[in-house]
Amino acid sequence: MSGKVFLVVVVGLVCLVAVLLIVWGATSYNKLVRQRNQVDAAWAQIDVQLRRRYDLIPNLVETVKGYAAHERGTLDAVVQARNSAIAATTAEPAARAQVENALTQAVGRLFALAESYPTLKASANFLGLQTELGGTEDKIAYARQFYNSAVQTYNTSIQSIPTNVIAGIGGFRGRELFQAAEGERGPVAVRF
Repeated sequence: MSGKVFLVVVVGLVCLVAVLLIVWGATSYNKLVRQRNQVDAAWAQIDVQLRRRYDLIPNLVETVKGYAAHERGTLDAVVQARNSAIAATTAEPAARAQVENALTQAVGRLFALAESYPTLKASANFLGLQTELGGTEDKIAYARQFYNSAVQTYNTSIQSIPTNVIAGIGGFRGRELFQAAEGERGPVAVRF
């Protein structure tokens, strides 16, 4: 009779371990799905802010054109950078970051150009657009930060033991961070 009791206890323990493993696997899988969805949602927020910037830039360029018609090269560079950024909306984060950083630099050159035209700097339309674009750039920076944080959490989860087992079985793959361009990483030169 003690052999039967021992067998029942062993079978019960095996069943308990199996149930615990199934519950752990389901919980881990659901956690990874939530984190992947958070990464996707964070990317969508970057996309929303970038589209807002794309819509503001043509208005800004048109405003500047009236004051600085002979600065055609700078204006064309901004328009070209915007068009390249729009064309890259389906690209991977690394490629998209590169064209977005080029657009940011082109817009920066446009603002620098505006410094040469006091009447442009005083224009209410230009100032309004500049303020709105500046606010949008802040939102883009925050969205990038949130996205990178979500990617870091997600990538850590899929690479950590033991959830990496569930990630491998579930087909979860790491995501790329949205990184700054090489020129944006160095120290800022301040000249008086």
